[in-house]
Amino acid sequence: MATRRIQRTEESRRLLVTAAAELFAEKGYRQTSFIDIAEKAGISRGSIPWHFGNKLGLLEAVLDDRLHAVLTALAPPAGERPSSPLDQITDFIRQPVTRLFITLLAEAVEVDSPIREHYARLHAALRQAVQARIPAEALPAETTPEAFTVLLVGTVIGVHAQWRIAPEAVNLEAVQATIRTLLPASLEQA
Repeated sequence: MATRRIQRTEESRRLLVTAAAELFAEKGYRQTSFIDIAEKAGISRGSIPWHFGNKLGLLEAVLDDRLHAVLTALAPPAGERPSSPLDQITDFIRQPVTRLFITLLAEAVEVDSPIREHYARLHAALRQAVQARIPAEALPAETTPEAFTVLLVGTVIGVHAQWRIAPEAVNLEAVQATIRTLLPASLEQA
């Protein structure tokens, strides 16, 4: 009996996180209501505070879930060599759920945004994951891994935003090829 209840609780939580991720990506954090999320998930809106405390708690669960998905996608299966970081980034950009990151970015840059701190932690985790794959010896002299990582993540965010806004005007393969020519060859194998 307890096992069935735990399964229902986990399923409810998963449905709420999935629904919230889709709605936050579509409408933004501030424009999405508990009612919207509950209707999309097919679950009572009272479940949201029960599981997450409040809307910000739900956002944190969504960002944690999506960050985990991103980091999992960046890590190769055990015993396999990872694909090139640029291939992984292009694959990541194409995933529909990544629209969430661009939608929330617009809200996170506002000084009084309730999601600013959570989004800053998300970016820190992304930079840490990317930097872990960059051998310092592969970088040009006087280039720090930290600065290079900020540049690379910023480039990806900018390309991603442009592609989401005008996909017909941004050729991801051409951008990827251009970045590949600008990067030190040793980074492509990192």
